[in-house]
Amino acid sequence: MRLGAIRFLATGLLLCLAGSPLAAAPNASRISGVVVDPAGTPQMGATVLISSEQLLAAPPIQLLTNDRGNFSIAALPTGLYSIKVTLAGFLPALESHIQIDDQHAALLQIVLGSVFSSFEKLRRPAGQPAASDDWSWVLRASAASRAVLRWQDSATPLDPAAAPADGARTPSTHGRFALTSGADRPGAVSARAASPTTSFAYDLGVGAKGQLLMAGEFSYEDASASGGMAAAWLPSGQAGVGPVTTFLVRKSRLNPAGPAFGGLRMSHDDQLILGDLVTIRYGAEYLVAALGGGTTAALRPRGQMTLQLAPSWRASLILAAQPWQNLPSTQDALESTLNTLDAFPTLLIRDGRPVLENGWHGEFAVQHALGARMDLTASVFRDLSSHTAVIGRGGSAGPDFLQDYFSQAFAYDGGASHSTGARVAYHQKVTDRLTTTIVYAYAGALAPDETRAGTLLRDQLTTHYRQSLATQVSATLPRWGTTFTTGYKWLNGSAVSRQDGYGESLYHLDPYLSMEIRQPLPSLLPCRIEVRADMGNLLAQGYVSVSTVDGFLVLVPSYRYFRGGLNLQF
Repeated sequence: MRLGAIRFLATGLLLCLAGSPLAAAPNASRISGVVVDPAGTPQMGATVLISSEQLLAAPPIQLLTNDRGNFSIAALPTGLYSIKVTLAGFLPALESHIQIDDQHAALLQIVLGSVFSSFEKLRRPAGQPAASDDWSWVLRASAASRAVLRWQDSATPLDPAAAPADGARTPSTHGRFALTSGADRPGAVSARAASPTTSFAYDLGVGAKGQLLMAGEFSYEDASASGGMAAAWLPSGQAGVGPVTTFLVRKSRLNPAGPAFGGLRMSHDDQLILGDLVTIRYGAEYLVAALGGGTTAALRPRGQMTLQLAPSWRASLILAAQPWQNLPSTQDALESTLNTLDAFPTLLIRDGRPVLENGWHGEFAVQHALGARMDLTASVFRDLSSHTAVIGRGGSAGPDFLQDYFSQAFAYDGGASHSTGARVAYHQKVTDRLTTTIVYAYAGALAPDETRAGTLLRDQLTTHYRQSLATQVSATLPRWGTTFTTGYKWLNGSAVSRQDGYGESLYHLDPYLSMEIRQPLPSLLPCRIEVRADMGNLLAQGYVSVSTVDGFLVLVPSYRYFRGGLNLQF
């Protein structure tokens, strides 16, 4: 009998030990949490939406927090979940990639922020780190084609391999508002008008990763109003990583009694990474433009293949009209969306019908890293164009001179141009506050042939090879916070079109002397204030006078301009 009791106790002990993991099962596959405000006070009645991140998933589950701010749900299928919490008077909160399985539960604390709490964060004491979800807004009164002051503590690396493994969206600026003072392309009726303009950009997050960036602008000039709308869709949520689709619509009137311009631009770009050595970027853009009763359209593909030859050596093969923009963060993606408003090619008139400036650029480049802060790039390239834009000023009334309403500038189709060239670029980040770039290029550009003076302007322009040497220095003063960028590009002869225009866009170098200055100001308001000045071709160099059958003209390869403004960031 004593032996039977021992057997009974042993059997019960085994059942208890075997039942221990089963007893934890009701607490597994569970998501529980508490919703609080920035001060830590629990919030009752908050709506909690729990969604599975599986491709084919059940509808989201909706819960409400109790009087202690708690919520809980059990018996969830294994997988990744996203939780969105909303409550009147607060900003929505989102938690993504929450792992649930039969052995693990999730216990969360979700903080609901507000616009007022974001302002309090902007007034944080010096040296206190910023939260990753601070909201930033920008009010600017300078040119939108330049970089905008940003308040950002860190940036997403350019290398796709260094991006977040879970693909989650990087916290970033939510929107921008800008008051601009003009454009840097006078004579291009398809670009921003050289008049006061309001523009905006906003990031509309879609799901856990996707981003839909919207931008728009409108000119104040009643006599010759202009406006545009642009959108960029980033399914990956990161600029420069994954596919990007952009859409642009522009419309403007040349003058109160003149014809109207309308333009449509659609583009799509993607990339393919083959192991650790090969990266392929490809895409295309479709353009449609209308002026008066005429229309023109173009389809322009582009591609780039990069091969990592060694840890410090890289080779690239490029076929494109302009460089890709490598943007490290959504904040820069907002700026890129704003710049998309000015990404339409120059519209020209040829034989009474509209045509678009075009150009094909093929390049083979080899880049060598000389250290952690410097690199050297050597390139050979080929440029082809059948419609080359030439900007000038004068009293010509010929039908092929498309006059700008806001200035004396005109756009003219200079005809075909082609050249083979080479470029060597050296870039060094001397310190975190000082960078330098030096670029030498040998390439062709359109220039007048003096032996053909007095004929049609297009007949006078031929391709002439020129040498150029450009340098740029960007620095920030540590005590005052002043940031200035100055550059100069020297040419050894006259030119009325861009010499190595692809390289100018790639390294952000304008012909002749240019300068940009940004000075932050002290402020008692919960915002940052910055004075800005932007100047181009300060010495008014490169102007070329020609005599044609249409009259005496001055061709201006790089316009002289000055723009200044006040930027406010909230």
